[in-house]
Amino acid sequence: MRRVVITGMGAVTPLGHDVDQVYRRILNGDCAIEPISSFDTSDYRVKLAAEVRDLNMDEYFSPRELKFNDRYTQFARIASKIALTHAKLDTDVINKDRFGVIMSTGIGGIGSFEKAMESMITNGVTRVSPFFIPMTLVNLAAGIVAIDHQAMGECSCVVTGCAAGTSSIGEAFRRIKHGEQDIMIAGASEASITPLGVGGFMAMRALSESTDKQRASIPFDIDRSGFVMGEGAGSLIIEDLQHALNRNAEIFAEIVGYGSACDAYHMTAPSEDGAGIVKAMNIALQEANISSSEIGYINAHGTSTPLNDKTEAMAIRQVFKSHSVAVSSTKSHMGHLLGACGAVETIICVKALLTGWLPPTIHLENQDPQCDIHVLTRATRKEDIQYAMCNNLGFGGHNVSLIVKKWR
Repeated sequence: MRRVVITGMGAVTPLGHDVDQVYRRILNGDCAIEPISSFDTSDYRVKLAAEVRDLNMDEYFSPRELKFNDRYTQFARIASKIALTHAKLDTDVINKDRFGVIMSTGIGGIGSFEKAMESMITNGVTRVSPFFIPMTLVNLAAGIVAIDHQAMGECSCVVTGCAAGTSSIGEAFRRIKHGEQDIMIAGASEASITPLGVGGFMAMRALSESTDKQRASIPFDIDRSGFVMGEGAGSLIIEDLQHALNRNAEIFAEIVGYGSACDAYHMTAPSEDGAGIVKAMNIALQEANISSSEIGYINAHGTSTPLNDKTEAMAIRQVFKSHSVAVSSTKSHMGHLLGACGAVETIICVKALLTGWLPPTIHLENQDPQCDIHVLTRATRKEDIQYAMCNNLGFGGHNVSLIVKKWR
């Protein structure tokens, strides 16, 4: 089996578009949640979201290149371009048949879907854009990222709801570990802060209706009432260790464990005993060949919904038992990026390994007794951790856990 390392990272987030800047803002306790600006919310009970702002797309692609891409595809392309630059990877000298892409999403091009439907209703079916289908398909971000960089190996899109980003990294890890690919671009993207996207989650009563940005996304707080929608993308360059060493690449972390398990319980709710995420964490620990006591930090799924936080906390207690592992949810800073959250949160785990500074969960005032875990709050903590874990759960009963190791 081959060892697998991370040699590049790129992100487009509500907190910024430079990985180092994003992490500094998290450590500073910054919050990107603001009133929704992309559409009129007069008829909506939900008023807040974490939108990507101040992104100069012209720095990365020409307007013509991005014209027929949905916003989620634009984010994926930009994050991947940033990651490849970060990796200092010359794609002209590698074996492109062993260079692949797994770029995922939870929902895909919902914004383009809405615009096409509006055009058809207003102007008739003949006015539907011929680009409507490719702009909305969930696999098109992966395909276009592959075209951008001539990645001719495996090209795939793992759709596991809000676990999609972590799934894509885990699946890329496995492809390289088992010798199928040498390098992969892995990550996920989402852009669902749209009238229909927000309206749909609002109808489910899944979103916070607070108008106070400091009390809207409050994971593990007894007063939590739903998640705040975010948007963005995370992309990582995943590489065979020997391949990375041969090209003198800078290595940021090693991926050592990946677990995936299904609840087979409910369309949207996690199983009440947390069995699925317990199983996913245990599978990841087993593959990493470490005990739970060696994990120094967990970036929890921590959505700020009543059921998720309670269930995930119960699962963490079950796996880690007496070990008081440090936990935080960075969704308190930038909302829930849906399918993209795991990709960005894996990058956050890598930054925690690199810097030794563990990120806080902001705005947590009254921790729910049913969430009896060691949640880091406003004060960041400096600790030389060796392993970090990223957990994510998705509608449909998907549970995914990924473990990254400090590179020495």
